[in-house]
Amino acid sequence: MRSSRNSWLVALALVVCAEGWPSAHRRDEYLQAARVAIDPDRIEIELDLTPGIAVAEQVLAEIDRDANRSISDGEAQAYRTQVLSTMAVDVDGKPLSLEIIDGTFPALAAVLNGEGTMRMRTAAALPRLSAGTHRLRYRNSHRPDIGVYLVNALVPGSARVVVASQQRDVNQRDVTIEYTLGPDPETRVRGGLSAGAAGAAIWLTSLWWRRRREP
Repeated sequence: MRSSRNSWLVALALVVCAEGWPSAHRRDEYLQAARVAIDPDRIEIELDLTPGIAVAEQVLAEIDRDANRSISDGEAQAYRTQVLSTMAVDVDGKPLSLEIIDGTFPALAAVLNGEGTMRMRTAAALPRLSAGTHRLRYRNSHRPDIGVYLVNALVPGSARVVVASQQRDVNQRDVTIEYTLGPDPETRVRGGLSAGAAGAAIWLTSLWWRRRREP
C-alpha cells in the first residue's frame, strides 16, 4: 500500500512540475524543459522551448532564415534538426541515435510576447538490455548563453521499468537516470518451456536406458 501511494505521489509531483515549467522562466531566458520517457526497448524525449520576451527576437532570427517574419515548415524543421544536434543520450555509456518524431511551432506573435512554446519529440531505440540496473544519461547544450534548463523522467508506462534515481547537474543540462529493468515475460516463458523440454528429454533418456537394461 505504501509503495503504491508513493508511486502516485511521484506521478502527481511530476505532472505539477511539468505544468508549472513555462510560467517559471524570466523574460531574458530561453527555457528548455525536457521530459524523458523510458520503455524497455525505446526512449522518448519531449523538449519544450520557450524564449522569454527579451530574447525572442534573437531566437527567431536563428529560425526565420529569410527574415520574412514567417516561419515555414522547412525553417521549423531545420531548427529542430539544429537543436537535435546539440542533444546527446546514452545508456550504460553506449550512445543512442535520436530521431525527430514530430514537432509543433506556435504563432509568431505568441513567441514575440514571450508566451509561445516550440515543442519537439524525439525517440531512440534501446539495445537489448538484460534485466537489472541501467543508467541513461541525457545532455542538452543548446544555446547555453541564454538557456535555462529543466529535465525530469516521467513515470514509466511499462511495469518492467522502475526509475530509481535522477542525478542532475546544477544547471539541469545533464541528467543521469538510474532505472531497473524487469525480466521480459516472453523470455521467462521461453525459459520455462526450454527447461520443461530439457527435463522431458532427460526423463525419456532415463526410461529408454532402464528398458535396455531389463532382461
